[in-house]
Amino acid sequence: MPDHAHYLQGRLAMRVVLVFGGAYFLSYAFRAINAVIAPALMADLQLSNADLGLLSSAYFVGFASLQLPLGVWLDKYGPRRTEAALLVFAALGAAIFATSNTLAGLWAGRALIGVGVSACLMAPYKAYRSWYAPERQSQLASWMLVLGTAGALATTVPVAELMPVIGWRGVFWLMSALIVIATVTLFFRLRDVERERMQFTVTPSSTPDALSYKAIFTHPYFRRMALLGSVHQGGFMAVQTLWAGPWMTQVLGLSITQASRVLFAFNLSLMLSYLLLSWWAPRHVSYGSQRGWPALRVVGIGISLSILLQLTMLLLPYAWAWLLWLPFALLVTVSTLAQTHVSLSFPSAQAGRVNSAYNLSLFIGAFSVQWGLGLLIDVFVAKGWDNSTAIRLAWCVYVLAQGFALFRFVTSKALVITPTGTAATQ
Repeated sequence: MPDHAHYLQGRLAMRVVLVFGGAYFLSYAFRAINAVIAPALMADLQLSNADLGLLSSAYFVGFASLQLPLGVWLDKYGPRRTEAALLVFAALGAAIFATSNTLAGLWAGRALIGVGVSACLMAPYKAYRSWYAPERQSQLASWMLVLGTAGALATTVPVAELMPVIGWRGVFWLMSALIVIATVTLFFRLRDVERERMQFTVTPSSTPDALSYKAIFTHPYFRRMALLGSVHQGGFMAVQTLWAGPWMTQVLGLSITQASRVLFAFNLSLMLSYLLLSWWAPRHVSYGSQRGWPALRVVGIGISLSILLQLTMLLLPYAWAWLLWLPFALLVTVSTLAQTHVSLSFPSAQAGRVNSAYNLSLFIGAFSVQWGLGLLIDVFVAKGWDNSTAIRLAWCVYVLAQGFALFRFVTSKALVITPTGTAATQ
């Protein structure tokens, strides 16, 4: 690894964050937009809940399918070229989505969007792991999630206001144009930075073969973290980007306008929570080599409290209960510390593979929860339950899955490979 004199600092460091962050802003907007346009899609195309869940999960299918080759490309070609090339497919997918009149066409467009934005978080994580000091990693990860949540924020009230003017098709044409702008900016604005940094970066060929994908996926520590991440962090993606909307309208009885405002408040709280985490974590959270709260202990406590809060939400299906989503936004952010812990636990030259392998587990979880909730809702409706009760019953199944994943995480004896290269349990 390079010494501290070679790490990015000052304006150049901030430029890299903002350029990568702009693309991630748009990728998260794509991820979350169906929560707002879902009623219009269902009305225009006569979609069922399962159809809607399948359509929205197409993003995660496309995203997940690229994660393993993406890790190799990031390590081999670098984050700038890899992400810029893939973003072209996102722009094309948005255009296909905007022009399609069938579920199959919409699914293909959304899957292509998932393929195109698949590097929007892994590419900056790869760059940060190699170009910035280790103690900055959790802060940088939180900043990216702040920018991503801002993208989700932009799909609430702003999109709801645009819908009557340009429709959901017009919204996707606009997104396609913005992706093209982000692609050009990333490719040219980071070219010189990446070339300069490459001379200080260790290449994967100089590292042992023990960190192949097979070694990563079979490592007990990685399996422990991947299960937790897929159910909790991945599942939260599914909730935030789709099922939060139907919960507000069908369980709490809010109008579409009221729901968009609540989702705006929720995503704003989430963004502020990530900002708080970016300040608190570098000062108080330990990743094995410094003093502070062990990162995995913080993760376990935060997830435990979020499960208890979700149980409370299930028992209180009243309009005012949207307020419970604000502390929920604060608690779920701690799961991102697990992702930083995984990234720091392996050599930086393998960061592309490690981050992509972990991210694959998150998006498998997101796909499973997003589609699975839709299937369960339709099953419960077919059994005679009303839509509100069916959503709550489906969510109850998801909470049970979260409890199981947390139990396996807490009781696991898998060794943690710390950034210093020593083994420990947490």
